[in-house]
Amino acid sequence: MTEQPIHFMEKNTDIYEEMADWDVNAGGEKVVAKRMSGRYRNLKWFGMSVWLIYFLVPYVRWKGEQAVLLDIPNRQFRFFELTIFPQDIWMLSLTLLFFAILLAAVTSVAGRVFCGYFCFQTVWTDIYTWIEGKLEGDTPQKQLRFKQAPLSAKKVLKKVSKHSLWMAIALLTGLTFSAWFTDAFGLWRDVFSLQAHAAVWVVMAVFTTFTYVFAGFMREQVCFWLCPYARLQGVMYDVNTVLPAYDAERGEPRGKLKKGQTDPTRGSCIDCKLCVNVCPTGIDIRKGQQEGCITCGLCIDACDSVMDKINEPRGLIRYASYAELQGRSQTQPIYKRPRVLIYAFILLLSLSGIGYGFMTLSPTDFRVTPDRQPLFVRLSDGSIQNRYTLKLLNQENRPIEVRYLVEGLDGATVYGIDETYTILPAKVQTLTALVKVPEDQLQPGISPLTFKVEVLEGTQADIRYDTIFIAPE
Repeated sequence: MTEQPIHFMEKNTDIYEEMADWDVNAGGEKVVAKRMSGRYRNLKWFGMSVWLIYFLVPYVRWKGEQAVLLDIPNRQFRFFELTIFPQDIWMLSLTLLFFAILLAAVTSVAGRVFCGYFCFQTVWTDIYTWIEGKLEGDTPQKQLRFKQAPLSAKKVLKKVSKHSLWMAIALLTGLTFSAWFTDAFGLWRDVFSLQAHAAVWVVMAVFTTFTYVFAGFMREQVCFWLCPYARLQGVMYDVNTVLPAYDAERGEPRGKLKKGQTDPTRGSCIDCKLCVNVCPTGIDIRKGQQEGCITCGLCIDACDSVMDKINEPRGLIRYASYAELQGRSQTQPIYKRPRVLIYAFILLLSLSGIGYGFMTLSPTDFRVTPDRQPLFVRLSDGSIQNRYTLKLLNQENRPIEVRYLVEGLDGATVYGIDETYTILPAKVQTLTALVKVPEDQLQPGISPLTFKVEVLEGTQADIRYDTIFIAPE
């Protein structure tokens, strides 16, 4: 019973030694990442700029109103000309499914690129540390000297400036989140006049606090200990997942190298530790793939800059798969990976459903419910009457004027809806309609009946609802 585990450990001694050498920062040491220019740093800035959408979209106007608005009190989502109501919630479900599967698909192909380039925690932390670096120093040594420097007016000014900027960003983050749910310009007016709704103050307090604490102080510890995605994505990797990786076969044995010196007995790595110094989570990529790696590629920029200086080819640290580094094979093409193909199929289905939903959105939603108690009523003249409840929702941003008609049943006359009606935006009109058929034109049992809505003023559409008319057998 004990032989197999021992045998397994003997075969994987190098893996266990590598894991034992990992240094997981539990918060005891502050990570101060050095900033360097390079293609992946530029790509990171581009990814971070996507969050401008979050800050700017609430202020876009369309026909005198906020173009994008999540109007919770009125239970509607306005997107330019489109207005989505709760009955279209299936489209939101498909949208959430699309992004969830997209995240899984991207992770299986290229690791935690979402964490490295787009995650709000990563983005806000990068901005906060950039501000801190400008005011207090961008290396551990500079920040230590700043911390140990005697108290002075200049030091106090820098401290106050840093925390003021941090707080301003946190407040703007909270205020912008609220702006997605109410008129953005009116929100600023209400906040500055202290007339904002209590929910706005609660949201601002929560977002401001968490942004300030998470991005300013906890930083990479959020990724290590609080983020569930950091745990889940580990099971999405396989041997063909492309990740930042150190080519140990080329780099070892590592050793210091003096300027102008060459040593053919050593590998390409000169143990400068620049890849460690630029890492936002403080890991050493040369010790293998680790939980703290957010796939940002900044270590690649650092290593490439060193390779250029010592006249070595780039790529000692590069995006590569485990299969490629082990020399087994080239990274398998995406179209040959079943898991990625399944992800792609689900993405295509969900995207098709979302597209179909948007293309079939109607300016109205019409429902007709026949009353079942009683099924029908025989009047004194022998005719049969059925009762119906009509509900028409105006999904446009302007009032519509309508008229109701019945079709498909000979001799049918309708009472209770014999005039025109004006329905306000996002409002439901409920009416009771009585449909009567003379005795000499009755068809026993169940007959088809159609209610039709004629739009007199507003977006023209074919609005009808097929139901039934019940008569005695």
